[in-house]
Amino acid sequence: MHSLRHDYRTLCRVPLTALLLLGMLLVLPIQLAAASLRVVTTVAPITSIVENVAGDRARVTGIVPEGVNSHTFRPVPSDARTMARADLIIMNGLYLEIPTLKLAEANKRPDKPILLLADRTLGEADYVFDFSYPQDQGHPNPHLWPDPVLVMNYARLVRDALTAADPGGRTAYHANTELYLKQLAALHEAIAAAVATVPPGNRRLLTYHDSWPYFAKRYGFTVIGAVQPSSFAEPSPREVARLIDQLKREKVPAVFGSEVFPSPVLAQIAREAETRFIDSLRDDDLPGETGDPVHSYTGMMLENIRTIVTALGGSADALKAVDHAPVAGHHARYR
Repeated sequence: MHSLRHDYRTLCRVPLTALLLLGMLLVLPIQLAAASLRVVTTVAPITSIVENVAGDRARVTGIVPEGVNSHTFRPVPSDARTMARADLIIMNGLYLEIPTLKLAEANKRPDKPILLLADRTLGEADYVFDFSYPQDQGHPNPHLWPDPVLVMNYARLVRDALTAADPGGRTAYHANTELYLKQLAALHEAIAAAVATVPPGNRRLLTYHDSWPYFAKRYGFTVIGAVQPSSFAEPSPREVARLIDQLKREKVPAVFGSEVFPSPVLAQIAREAETRFIDSLRDDDLPGETGDPVHSYTGMMLENIRTIVTALGGSADALKAVDHAPVAGHHARYR
């Protein structure tokens, strides 16, 4: 008993600042361990999906800078070092990021996995081949993420991969995913409600880059064409003339370009077809700046659907109820 009283009196004489410092030292290793998982991603929508599931338990680094054509992007030497340090590499897949995938396979540690989300979301029977992705070239359209229902499966795949890499984070990953799935479900329902206000005859899309076939299938749009061919060059004069004739014949209210793919040719097509040209769709470029609540996959889709629906004669009011902020309050780093 005397020994216990002596220890207590000694402890009471320890300065308060020292006790606080001791407490910080005891907690710090836990905090560092919680964020020690290194995850590498590619395009910004995939990065946003991963950060929503990972929260603060992982350091998420996006390799493909925003506003860059992900099809023609070539990784730099420093990306090889980033891949070599990664505990988990997550890509869209379906041949979207071929140079980056090759770099990852050559430099990652042998025991660290690469998760290709689209490859594990669609079966071959559900692949879409179109003008930009012809079947004779063997590469289906990889742009699954404009369909939030497919993104729900992305989120589940990310959850399971993160849990396998970091079993101690299972509770956090599952909780984040449940919140995120609710946000994605609300997004899906709001898109369906907004699209329902578009006159059926106006539910047709002509875009520069062919990013919307899975979205169109989900929400009852018809993709009447894409200006950019599979070679990522400009379309031929014959193709331009065909699109102009089609727009005039079908009286399409608007055609859509992209911030990532500026297209004087599409602007010319719109002028000659006497329809509106809107060049603000975001295929894989998130709105706002890193750290902004709107800088998220959901924020990007809300902005896109608002643009499409209003240009085609509908109302975007249903979108107002959807929260676009990351559910885990965490933002990834971009190189």
